Amino acid sequence: MSDILIRVEGRCGRVTLNRPEALNALSEPMCVALDAALVAWADDDAVDLVIIDAAGTRAFCAGGDIAQLYAEGTVGNFTHGQDFWRKEYRMNLRIAGYPKPVVSLMQGFTMGGGVGVGCHARHRIVGESSQIAMPECGIGLVPDVGGSWLLALGPGRLGEYLGSTGTRMGAADAIYAGFADAFVPEAVWPALIVALRTEGVAALERFMVTAPDGVLAAQQTQIDAHFGGEALGDITRSLRGDTGDFAQAALRALGRVSPLAACAAIEMQHRLGDNPTLPRALELEYRFTHRAQEKSDFLEGIRAAVIDKDRKPRWLHASIEAVSTAEVAAMLAPLGPQAWTVEEDV
Repeated sequence: MSDILIRVEGRCGRVTLNRPEALNALSEPMCVALDAALVAWADDDAVDLVIIDAAGTRAFCAGGDIAQLYAEGTVGNFTHGQDFWRKEYRMNLRIAGYPKPVVSLMQGFTMGGGVGVGCHARHRIVGESSQIAMPECGIGLVPDVGGSWLLALGPGRLGEYLGSTGTRMGAADAIYAGFADAFVPEAVWPALIVALRTEGVAALERFMVTAPDGVLAAQQTQIDAHFGGEALGDITRSLRGDTGDFAQAALRALGRVSPLAACAAIEMQHRLGDNPTLPRALELEYRFTHRAQEKSDFLEGIRAAVIDKDRKPRWLHASIEAVSTAEVAAMLAPLGPQAWTVEEDV
C-alpha cells in the first residue's frame, strides 16, 4: 500500500500520510506526491478544500525520514539531503500560501517535518494526544521546514525557548504558541471530516471546544527573562543563576542538544527579528541544512538517536561555550548560486 493516499472525495482533496509503523515519517516520494497533488488541485474547480490527515493513532508525522538521510550522508552523498530539503521547503511554502482552505488534523507526534506539513495549513486542528515540537537540535539540526518562522511569530522569547530545547507542546500550548488553531476531541474527527466534505470549512466551528490547560502561558515571564540573551551562552548563564524547576529543566534540555545547532537556532531567531517572513526563514534554514551532513552534528545525532540508539552523541563541541560566533556564522553564511529561492522552487 502507498505511503501516502491521495484522492478526491466529493469536492474535497484528501491527503493521508500512510506510514503508521514509521510514525508517518515523511520521505522524499511522499513529499513530492503531496506537492504534486496541491499543484493539481490549486486550479481544479472541482476541489474546494484540502484535508491532510494521517493513519494510526501515534503520530500525524514524527518528522522526516532521517534514516535515509543518514544512509546517503555517511557515504558522502550530500546531494540527496540537499535535494530533499529543497523539495520539502517548496511544499511547505505551497501549503502556507495555498489559495484554497487546507485543514490539517494532527494527532500524536507532530514534529520536525510533520510541523512543515501540518502547521502551515490554514486551519490546524489538534486533539487530546497531540504533541507538537521542533526537536531538531537534539539530532544536530536546526528547526527547519519553516518552523523557525512559526517560532519567531510566537509570544516573547518563546521561539528561542522552544527551538533550542525542543520542548513538546500539548494542544493548548500549541495553540498558544501559534502552531495550531483549534482543539477538537479526536473521537469526533471522523464526523468532522464528513462535515468538511459536505459543508466546507464553515463546519469547523461547531466541532471546536476549549483545550485542556497548557503550561506555556504561565511560564512566559520566566521564558522571557532567561531566553532574551544575545547568544545561547547568555541564556545558559541566566538559567544557571536560577534554582527553580523551570530553569533547571531548561538547562537539562539544553545539555542534551547539539551545541552548534542550538547556538545556530538562537541566532536564526534573532536574524528573523520582529517581522519574520516564511520565505526568509526557509532560505536561512537551507543555509544550515545544505551544509548539515558535511559540517555539523547532524549525522552523529541521527546515529545516536535512530541508528545505534545509544543516546550518547559525540558532538563536535563539548559545551555551548565552546562554539564560536564564527562557526555559527559559517553555518548560516549565504550559499550564493546554491541558495534556496522562492522564484526557483515554487
